[in-house]
Amino acid sequence: MDAIDRLRASLDGVLLGKSRQVQLALACLFARGHLLIEDLPGMGKTLLSQALARVLGLSYNRVQFTSDVLPADIIGTSVFDRETGTLKFLEGPLFAQVVLADEINRATPKSQSALLEAMEERQVTVEGQARPLPAPFFVIATQNPVTQAGTFPLPESQLDRFLMRIELGYPDPDAERELLRGGDGRRKLEGLAAEIDLPMLQQIQSAVDAVKVADPLIDYVQRLVAYTRTRGEFAYGLSPRGTLALLQAARAWALLQDRRHVVPEDVQAVLGGVIEHRLRESADFAGHGGAALAQKLLTSVDVV
Repeated sequence: MDAIDRLRASLDGVLLGKSRQVQLALACLFARGHLLIEDLPGMGKTLLSQALARVLGLSYNRVQFTSDVLPADIIGTSVFDRETGTLKFLEGPLFAQVVLADEINRATPKSQSALLEAMEERQVTVEGQARPLPAPFFVIATQNPVTQAGTFPLPESQLDRFLMRIELGYPDPDAERELLRGGDGRRKLEGLAAEIDLPMLQQIQSAVDAVKVADPLIDYVQRLVAYTRTRGEFAYGLSPRGTLALLQAARAWALLQDRRHVVPEDVQAVLGGVIEHRLRESADFAGHGGAALAQKLLTSVDVV
């Protein structure tokens, strides 16, 4: 689709040398998921988040998470209106179509939990009243490695709300050389314009839902999932929500490759991003062994 090609070109022009990560981010958003970007400071996490919001042409708010942020700072609060003599709800930054939760793991668990209902139900409950969030509603969160000072690990229940987690990594020599020559992505960000509108985004998301999945492909996905649930090196297996996320992400990846059916290579392309943050090694329950487990799945489970 021409619209998708324009999106990719715009994002590739801002985030140099990260074409695969850009495609994974787009696949996540087209699949109606939420995206977690984890890496060291200064690697371009916030830049990618801002670029995604701009090219999608959606309303956008940023929340800088710190240890003193309270749930009301994110969701909003009620204040007394003297003119009417009633309480008036003032919407917080969460009421936007794209919300950047910057450095989400620098907030306390209480503040992190303010996003749980929003990410799953697309609504928040304030003083017993459910308030719907704008549609579409995407959370793009960034986090620093948990080994860094001042971070609070995200609980498994919240990690599971993110359809995909990606890492950017260091730039390759050619991309870094262009940066040093003056190709700063932030300067390019200023001139970035929306490449699609809301109806076009909805059309793309509907096209993702229509991507066909044959029974042999479902058999392959079930073998992958069964492997995580029966092998001793996995602390726990992939949940049904994680399984659905894997299949929906594979649909979106297939569409990005201009195909209307899913092949095993689509599942393999998104497997790491979808399941690494959902898995733990039995020998290191609190660690980050998801990447090694995902790689083991790819090499141990037959396609047919």
